[in-house]
Amino acid sequence: MFEIRTGWPRIKDSWWAIAQIALAATTAYAIAHFLLGHPVPLLAVTVAIASLGLSRDTRPDRVAATALAMTLGIGLSETLLLLFGSGVLQLLFAILLALVVARFISSNPAFALTATIQAVLVQMLQFPTGGVFARVLDGVIGGLVALLFTALLPRNPVKLARADAAELFVIFKQTLGDLRSVLLNADVAKADSTLEQIRKTQPLLDHWRSSLESAVAIGKISPVYRWARQQIADQQVLLEGMDLATRNLRVVVRRIDFLVRDQKPRPELARLVAKFLIAVDLLESSLDDFSLAQKARKYLMKVAPELGVYPQLSLNEQVIVFQLRPMFVDLCQASGIDPEQAKGLLPRVE
Repeated sequence: MFEIRTGWPRIKDSWWAIAQIALAATTAYAIAHFLLGHPVPLLAVTVAIASLGLSRDTRPDRVAATALAMTLGIGLSETLLLLFGSGVLQLLFAILLALVVARFISSNPAFALTATIQAVLVQMLQFPTGGVFARVLDGVIGGLVALLFTALLPRNPVKLARADAAELFVIFKQTLGDLRSVLLNADVAKADSTLEQIRKTQPLLDHWRSSLESAVAIGKISPVYRWARQQIADQQVLLEGMDLATRNLRVVVRRIDFLVRDQKPRPELARLVAKFLIAVDLLESSLDDFSLAQKARKYLMKVAPELGVYPQLSLNEQVIVFQLRPMFVDLCQASGIDPEQAKGLLPRVE
């Protein structure tokens, strides 16, 4: 689908990736054309572009896998051309061979399709004047250049991970704020909409995890982002805790959505939820500096004694308090507290 309204923000977010691809493709062309004398090194350029891509997953192994698939297809097809020439039957056999070999090598369907498309291109393009297997060499050049740019001029994985995390925190805090309002006003309609909202958080968690996995991989090979390894490790701690907390928040929202159908305000529970909102707000501040998570840890330790038994509450209301306890442990984990230690902070329930 076309999304013109969000076009400029997309360009802004992808600007470095666009520049990286353009520079890598031009570099691959220059090496193949000026250094090796290949007149039209088309495949050097296309392999560099396709290997880098515009997706958020810029892990070196993904870049290498795409380059390998393309070079494999080029090599197989080039060999068939040398042995049997070109024609309809040769094209059919090249497609079949590329699919079979690629599927044998990798379980990823995209790997097989990428290899096959390159095999078809080689079959249908004019025979190169750069010599035997010149196009294979072009493919290798394109792949190596893509890997080089991934290591030396990588996209900022830490910035992307922070942006993904910030999106999750916006929804998480909004959900807690809405829950507080729902409990104060017994607003059934708002409870329903809050439940729908929290159910849409899984893609945000998946994006954050994918960005961090890319950041870890890039940090291992790129001298540019060695400084960021500790930040990435801190974000991984934050992610694991927030992932679990989001799952438990969904459970809490479903329970409250059912509870408020009696249209009875519950200010005591609203007060507890508000305390969780403060804790999450403190956790969000640690995205830029994980040392700030210490404030969240101290605050969570103060909240822990309030997650015990409330004799004045009904059984259904007590269930909400008990369901907040696992989420408390998750938030503690996100702040850097060991989960077992966090469980020990909670009041004993007989």
